[in-house]
Amino acid sequence: MDLAELKSRIEALHEVNPMMGLRGVRLGIVYPEITETQFRALFEATAELMKEGFDPHLEIMVPLTINVKELKHQKEIANRVKAEVEKKMGVTINYMYGTMIEIPRATLVADQIAEVAEFFSFGTNDLTQMTLGFSRDDVNEIVHTYVDNKIIPADPFNTLDQEGVGQLVKLGVERGRSTREKLKVGVCGEHGGDPASVEFFYKAGMTYVSCSPFRVPVARLAAAQAAIKNCKCSCK
Repeated sequence: MDLAELKSRIEALHEVNPMMGLRGVRLGIVYPEITETQFRALFEATAELMKEGFDPHLEIMVPLTINVKELKHQKEIANRVKAEVEKKMGVTINYMYGTMIEIPRATLVADQIAEVAEFFSFGTNDLTQMTLGFSRDDVNEIVHTYVDNKIIPADPFNTLDQEGVGQLVKLGVERGRSTREKLKVGVCGEHGGDPASVEFFYKAGMTYVSCSPFRVPVARLAAAQAAIKNCKCSCK
């Protein structure tokens, strides 16, 4: 492909609102060869580590899902590629298959999604954006004005909107575990390093939080404080 063809292809793929366009799992459904390549790289790397004597625990997380059919579509590709790699490398690979919950609809049908997903990771940055209708890339001036005028208590991209977005999180956890009792559930994003949000996630029954490296010490302390504060044993 020459430069002119490349530029033409880029222009053809242009989106007015790419944050709500062709990304996440949608990209893998429209272009399955992309996720096939990604799955192959993951399985081959896992197989190579196994042959070197290591014990890798592979987890594959499919982002931006809205229903269980997307997960089934991608898992068929994953399992086919896994079988090919196992035959080629002479190993048996075990892996966990899950999804990132980032769209409000996914929390409402989490019981269906959990039929296939073995774990959830709540992408609360996007879930906040989709729920409040605030673009996290363009909203700074609006959010600051709203906070100054006490229309909202805090920047919802720094501290979770527990009254709104938080209820979707709780609903997603509850519905997911109604199908898969031992569903592993966590959160990914800056909220994972905010103490107030971490306590909320603990109460919601989450298994883990993840966040930016510099926020890890705060997240660990907040998780410990939440566990002590909400301890129902006689240790206090």
